[in-house]
Amino acid sequence: MTEAIGKFFSAVWSFIGSIEWYDIADIVLVTFIIYYCIKLIRQTRAFHLVKGIVLVAIAFFVVSALNMSTASYLFSRVFSDIVIVLLLLFQPEIRQVVESVGRGDFKRYLKLLVRSKDEANDELHNSISNISKAVANMSDKKIGALIVIEGTVLLEDVVSSGARVDSAVSVPVIENIFFPKAPLHDGAMVIRDNRIHSAGCILPLTQSDLSLELGTRHRAGVGMSENSDAMIIIVSEETGKISVAQSGELMRGISLGELLAALTDFLIADEEEKGKKKIIRRRKK
Repeated sequence: MTEAIGKFFSAVWSFIGSIEWYDIADIVLVTFIIYYCIKLIRQTRAFHLVKGIVLVAIAFFVVSALNMSTASYLFSRVFSDIVIVLLLLFQPEIRQVVESVGRGDFKRYLKLLVRSKDEANDELHNSISNISKAVANMSDKKIGALIVIEGTVLLEDVVSSGARVDSAVSVPVIENIFFPKAPLHDGAMVIRDNRIHSAGCILPLTQSDLSLELGTRHRAGVGMSENSDAMIIIVSEETGKISVAQSGELMRGISLGELLAALTDFLIADEEEKGKKKIIRRRKK
């Protein structure tokens, strides 16, 4: 027994002694790439695509085990070209990574990966405060605004319809974008990864029956909430009232305190709770 333990530790020390510095660098690099890919997938619609692919793979193994020849043939044809299928499915996400490297954003993403949870929460609280202040100011001045805060679904089609901003979330920047004479004030602002990503974006209009007193901003906000898990803040140009749309539902005329609570729940809620919570509840119109 003692001899076996000695041989085991001898083999372990021999293995450790054979490791070179580039082997450690190789492991760290691969670990970082895998972690970054998982993080990217979880933050975009690719997460849902991966779940779909896993279900298809499970179905393939089941039909193979049951010797279903026709179904097995169809699945085998799909998986024989899996690389091409993955490139087509994840084209937006791959493009995002390549563009971020080309723009030098990769350093910012690296910083996001290594920052502490407390630092991330502090930044989120600061953003929540700035969004609320800007919305309150625009509400008082009756300046129309449409702010989209991304959830887990990547809104590539939306951001591509506007102009890239890439700015920190601050009160002056938000108010300047929606200033009535500004070139981007008529479109929507998209906030992604705690930064103002784009402005002047075009949103899909809802086909639901809304009150006739609601304008295009409200219809666009509800339409965007029907097509994603984003949270949309609308400031009425006519009345200055603040509304929030999420999951196809609209809360009209909310107070600043209600807006702060909704932003906090949406941006800082635990990941497990995020999918279960419904922040906005239907209010009688």
